Amino acid sequence: MKKQLRDIPGGPPALGPYSLGVVASGKFVFVSGMTPWDPATGKIERGSIARQTELVLENVKKVLAAAGADFSHVVSSRVYLSELTKENFQEMNGVYTRYFGDSAPARATIGAQLLGFDVEIECVAALD
Repeated sequence: MKKQLRDIPGGPPALGPYSLGVVASGKFVFVSGMTPWDPATGKIERGSIARQTELVLENVKKVLAAAGADFSHVVSSRVYLSELTKENFQEMNGVYTRYFGDSAPARATIGAQLLGFDVEIECVAALD
């Protein structure tokens, strides 16, 4: 049994044939790769890596909340950076640490070709 999360108040729109998140068997929520979509402008925003990471993680936060979870429930995440440099990694990691605190899920950070933005994050969270 799965529950698809497609329309989340204040959350980013699903711009294709996918769900923002899927709750599987009531045990896990799989959060799709979130982009730096800004609810204030209704657009994907470019800017510093730190600002994009904040927008991305705010969108992740909304999907997690819609499933009844928060960052402390995340067991695994994948971070995609358009340019995987030491500087970009450190800038992203500083913001990431503020959101995840000591919960420290398993993580991979990958350099990837992204379309019109520089940071994307997906994750899996365990539900209580």
